[in-house]
Amino acid sequence: MTDTPKLILGSGSPRRLELLAQLGLVPHDVRAPDIDETPAPGEHPRHYVRRMARQKAESSDCADGEVVLCADTTVCMGRRILGKPANAGEAAAFLHALSGRRHKVITAVAVRTGEVIRVKDVVTQVRMKPLSDVEVNGYLATGDWEGKAGGYAIQGPAAAFVPWIAGSYSAVMGLPVVETANLLRAAGVEVWS
Repeated sequence: MTDTPKLILGSGSPRRLELLAQLGLVPHDVRAPDIDETPAPGEHPRHYVRRMARQKAESSDCADGEVVLCADTTVCMGRRILGKPANAGEAAAFLHALSGRRHKVITAVAVRTGEVIRVKDVVTQVRMKPLSDVEVNGYLATGDWEGKAGGYAIQGPAAAFVPWIAGSYSAVMGLPVVETANLLRAAGVEVWS
């Protein structure tokens, strides 16, 4: 019987830690990679998140006996990528653009063992209700928008803005649990052990 590999989370996201816990997993270590997350000119959102997840995995140290898990999430309207807003003004602009419309949230997961990297992406459709200025300003005052793709987090106060999704709720949070479990099992990580 071989030793179970050590799981390394290549993300500083507390949400990803919580979602891994739903699989009964606690990472051996957390190593958030520092990469340039600027989209390439004209880059398609799905390609962008897959590239980001892969680059995070490539830039992470992965010793023998370790499995590195990285992920990236973006919000998009058509081909327009709504990343993490730089300030409250940009977050407000994102929320007003999303108001009353459907958009996509795409999360890509990358699992690295040695030099092998497997990537899977999940696309979820999300509809945001029409938002008033009072709602947008109230939400911005919570600070919950900071560091969140598209300027919102579905699991926080912005849950009141989302009447409908089609796809993976956990992917919108930042880590699609089903797909992550499958990738980790394929890499030898025992889920629920």
